[in-house]
Amino acid sequence: MMRELTQNGAKKRLHRDWNLFFLVLPLMVLVVLFSYVPLAGWLLSLIEYKPGYPLWENEFVGLKYYEMVFTNPDILRAFKNTLIFSAMNFCLLPFPMIFAILLNEITSAKFRKVAQTVTTLPHFISWVIVYSLAFAVFSREGMLNQILEVLGLRGQSVLTDRNAVYWFQTAVSQWKSLGWSAIIYIASIAGIDGELYEAAAIDGASRFQMALHVTVPGLMQTFVVLMLLGISGFVNSGMDQYYVFKNSIVYRNIEVLDLYTYRMGLQVGDYSYATTVGILKSFVNILLLFSANGIARKVRGASII
Repeated sequence: MMRELTQNGAKKRLHRDWNLFFLVLPLMVLVVLFSYVPLAGWLLSLIEYKPGYPLWENEFVGLKYYEMVFTNPDILRAFKNTLIFSAMNFCLLPFPMIFAILLNEITSAKFRKVAQTVTTLPHFISWVIVYSLAFAVFSREGMLNQILEVLGLRGQSVLTDRNAVYWFQTAVSQWKSLGWSAIIYIASIAGIDGELYEAAAIDGASRFQMALHVTVPGLMQTFVVLMLLGISGFVNSGMDQYYVFKNSIVYRNIEVLDLYTYRMGLQVGDYSYATTVGILKSFVNILLLFSANGIARKVRGASII
């Protein structure tokens, strides 16, 4: 009797699991199609690819383009720009967590919702619109310079200032992503056990002390995971922002690896070389991810892999 019940239970679990499998199957197919099938294009890095010809009719060049990557001064400059932008944004990783804690400390629910909505809204604005707003405010004939001119001053446009490229682009990036990045921390705060706050209040802790000794430790696991994901994309600084803000004056300072790959592949038409750059960029990201994951496992005893 017990054996029959066990078999019936196993059949029910199997039936339930197959339903779940077929439920997630379309997503798995999409992941394979868009994330793994394109890896076949890595073959372009080993041939002298010419558009319009089958792959097997192109000349095999071996590691020629890999050697070019390590000797090309342009890619070294783009790599340096990428590291600078990524390092500056990485140093500001705690900002969304701090912002989420500050939002959580606002007692007025209505004001908190308004503040969260206002700060999240820029995430949904395209970079083209962001550039238009920045041009209207910070260009040589923009609102800021007009105000300075009324005051008897004449400032230089940060859009054409090589010395201001790094900090200005970092500031724009943070403005656009701050509210959106804080959402996951706000959700994590909601998951912290309320009894911890009650116990801290009984012990006489102030709101600042509760935030420091209850909220912050409760968010550290989330922060570590997001930090590891940030490290895994350290050389993926994106292209959209830098593409719309580039101009002939600041181009050498604003061209990152993604923008460089786009220029070499789609504008210059050197598909094989651009593919090689993308491959090496992916390997650097994987190396950084596993290195940071190993460090996190030793320091905190927990990791994401």
